[in-house]
Amino acid sequence: MSTPSTSTARLALATCSELPELDGPDQELRAALAERGVPTDVVVWDDPTIDWATYGHVLIRSTWDYTSRPQQFADWTQRVERTGVLLNPAQVVGWNLDKTYLRDLEQRGLPIVPTIWLDPERHLDARGIHTRFPAFGDFVIKPTVSAGSRDTGRYDASVTQERALAITHTKNLLGVGRHVMVQRYLSQVDTVGETALVYVDGQFSHAVRKGALLEGPYRADETKGVLYREEKMAFREASVAERELADRVVAELADVFPELGGPLLYTRVDLIPNDDGNPVILEVELIEPSLFFEHAAGSAERFAEALIARL
Repeated sequence: MSTPSTSTARLALATCSELPELDGPDQELRAALAERGVPTDVVVWDDPTIDWATYGHVLIRSTWDYTSRPQQFADWTQRVERTGVLLNPAQVVGWNLDKTYLRDLEQRGLPIVPTIWLDPERHLDARGIHTRFPAFGDFVIKPTVSAGSRDTGRYDASVTQERALAITHTKNLLGVGRHVMVQRYLSQVDTVGETALVYVDGQFSHAVRKGALLEGPYRADETKGVLYREEKMAFREASVAERELADRVVAELADVFPELGGPLLYTRVDLIPNDDGNPVILEVELIEPSLFFEHAAGSAERFAEALIARL
């Protein structure tokens, strides 16, 4: 990892202490930038010794530990912007930190995975939680601030023991002040998988298939000490319907953030099919998503060119 005290870099690639040399695909991006004459420093976002005024631009990359300290992370983004340019901007990060942004998108007419939102301030008891669960089929419990499928579990509504586990999981999250999402588990994800569509400067770049991750109830030891669950990905040709929906999302983001005056540097739209096979939005990743350069030849270079144009 470069040291700012001796570096002449004008661009910092922000990461976390667990990944001091970046995630592998982001190393490919760094190499593409170096080939184009742009030196970079890889800097841990919460390192108290860093003078962020050293950098004119900061690109958020492998900062995957922020969900345990979202307010600290949000404060950091604003601090960076006092002296430089953050990509994507702090305003966007603040909106995207909490998955309640999905409600904003739904209100704008975009289809999302059917979701029930639980607020810790309502002080729901076990019965109150139970009545929010689907009556049949599988469902998912997760906090609205999370990443990498941490603190997330899948439950079978028809199995009494699993409903009890889901109640406990939900109560534990609400009990520490976390907002909770209850979502139907859309079964086609097991066969079709997720499609993650990557956009650079508002233009479609590439897509990958992500296999299903959730196999059962939440277990605290399953993700203990890890940043994210391992995913199985492969290149995928996005369908016409997937492209149309993802394009709508990107266009809508321009209306969500009109003051930015243009598209975001990067956007990832994660879609899954509903029961009718139509794509719906699972997540829109605007903070630190994997961009899967390793699954699309030339994508790291395209991203590097778009980034350099902003420096």
